Amino acid sequence: MKSLHKSLIHLVVFLTNFRIVATGKWIIFVIALLACGAANYYLNSKHHSDITPKTGQYLSCKTSLRGNSDVFSVYVTDGRIAQMANEKLCSNDIIKRQYGEVKVIIGQSDYDTFRYINHGVVDLALVKKNVVDAFGADQIYGLSKIASHPDYNAFFIALREKPLLTKEYLLGKRVGLLDYPSSRSGHIVPKTIMQGLGLSDNNISVVYYSSHQELRKALLAGDVDIISSYWAQDDNKRFSRNYATPLQQSVSGMQWYLKMQTQNTDLFCAMQSVVHDIAMAHPRPYYKTIKLEEGCE
Repeated sequence: MKSLHKSLIHLVVFLTNFRIVATGKWIIFVIALLACGAANYYLNSKHHSDITPKTGQYLSCKTSLRGNSDVFSVYVTDGRIAQMANEKLCSNDIIKRQYGEVKVIIGQSDYDTFRYINHGVVDLALVKKNVVDAFGADQIYGLSKIASHPDYNAFFIALREKPLLTKEYLLGKRVGLLDYPSSRSGHIVPKTIMQGLGLSDNNISVVYYSSHQELRKALLAGDVDIISSYWAQDDNKRFSRNYATPLQQSVSGMQWYLKMQTQNTDLFCAMQSVVHDIAMAHPRPYYKTIKLEEGCE
């Protein structure tokens, strides 16, 4: 900034002394223009320097184990599950016995999932099996499945007619998808189907939403003609199953993984209890169906 100020001063002096070929009004105009430019440069520089990269949100709490710097980290992509996990883990006796802090990360994108799962920096994660398999996190970091939610189907869902899986039918339709490339029912499966039919963003109107609930709201509001999602029990109240066309059977369900680099069976059993309690307290029926892996009585 000092060098900029000096340059401006030199220019002002030069223009002030250049009265032989320039009028006083022209000089005043140029000086004012330079001053505005300098102010704008300063404000923009300050503004951009204050911008920090967007990262995943997280919740944290300290346990009663003083003097222990070990952090038990968790990765989920559902805000409500994150809140419940934070509360239950912070009050869990085994966690309080082994760790000094709990940190629950709420993933916002595929980049977050890649960063936390591929790099093996979390102890507990709720993700899909294909994510762990793709990164080899089970072999490299010892991520072991402790519980799983059921597989499910992917559907094209409409309000007033049963969607057809043909290029002619889908052309001109507004299709709502999930803006989360790792979602199978809301992104991967429908994209694969449409690409197989010779459809793309160039010849079909695709609108992206941040959650499955947002997809349903958009369909009810008439903002889109079709959405791609799973079929939830609550959907029977708002939509007709006759107007849901299955895209693929057995989409991989969400699964809980725990880093087991040591035979920490107390932690294994404690985490199974925690994730079971979270499942039973979650308002969505899908999460209430949970299967625990063997290993605890």
